[in-house]
Amino acid sequence: METADLRIALFSGNYNYVRDGANQALNRLVGYLLRQGAQVRVYSPTVAEPAFEATGDLVSVYSLPIPGRAEYRVPLRIAGKARRDLDAFAPNVVHVSSPDPVGHQAVGWARKRNLPVLASVHTRFETYLRYYNMAWGEPVMEAMLRRFYRRCDALVAPSESMAQVLRDQRMNYDVSIWSRGVDREIFHSGRRDLEWRRSLAIGDDEVVIGFLGRLVMEKGLDVFSDTLDDLRRRGVAHKVLVIGEGPAREWFEARLPGAAFVGFQQGADLGRAVASMDVLFNPSVTETFGNVTLEVMACGLPVVAAAATGSQSLVDDRNSGRLIPPGAIHQFSEALRTYIEDPALRAAHGRAGEARASEFSWDKINQAVADTYVRLIRQKTRG
Repeated sequence: METADLRIALFSGNYNYVRDGANQALNRLVGYLLRQGAQVRVYSPTVAEPAFEATGDLVSVYSLPIPGRAEYRVPLRIAGKARRDLDAFAPNVVHVSSPDPVGHQAVGWARKRNLPVLASVHTRFETYLRYYNMAWGEPVMEAMLRRFYRRCDALVAPSESMAQVLRDQRMNYDVSIWSRGVDREIFHSGRRDLEWRRSLAIGDDEVVIGFLGRLVMEKGLDVFSDTLDDLRRRGVAHKVLVIGEGPAREWFEARLPGAAFVGFQQGADLGRAVASMDVLFNPSVTETFGNVTLEVMACGLPVVAAAATGSQSLVDDRNSGRLIPPGAIHQFSEALRTYIEDPALRAAHGRAGEARASEFSWDKINQAVADTYVRLIRQKTRG
């Protein structure tokens, strides 16, 4: 069994209709597998105007918009054309990337046919409840996730810290790493553009604190804005650059008067925006890896992040950035103040982060997933 012998049915809750780090990784994986000669079919909700063109063959599954968050859709069932396509495709391995109704059906479909199932974990769904005043529901959510993931043959997580969380939560005991890579043609320090900064009314000598990500509350927007309030009260001069779009943009703009909001960026424009920061502030605890953290490190910049899954596997505390207890406003503020007032420390930690980022190669990372598919098929064959 080689990579070229694989026939993979990949189920995604959001393959390309809203851009995020998880589906960017899935599209890169599919592109790599196709280049190696594997066959892949992707099953996911679709919309008339997706955020980007899908990589590979995409089959639409029945879905409905999420109430209150209509930009996202819940995949409800594999039926009709999608079911006939799946049966005809006859995969030899199934990959599920979201614990939604279609993901559950895909696992059941595979188990009836004695096919191996790999689940990739992209976000800490149980932590989302904290941002909607429902933290009491986390144990229930964990139990639901455990039921889903333990029906799978193996899991892949994007960082060792997240893999250990999954083991501690008893989600599964076959957990390996599917890390993330960084495009060094896009993300590097040479993309820094002072003229572009000036167009945003940012002086050459002003220190810019950056936010990079989708503008939703579960990214820690409240912690970010409260920390910036603390810096202002302490009289620490700085500028703020926000890269990204989302339903909470209006709220975030009201909380960050004077910040430069540049919206969604991609490609070389994204690389320019990231490299034109001076330090990234990432207070989120929901990521399992932290793509934005790696992209900023590749640009030679330090990171102040919550000591949570993902960032803990990337940031070396007090060497390439700072890891602060989640929600610790004053500690976040102090870490940012230190970088703002000490350019030599900023530069040294940025160099250390760039060296760490150079270790992440997309092809090597995606081959690890292909190797896991092959291993699971062999294990099933041996019984």
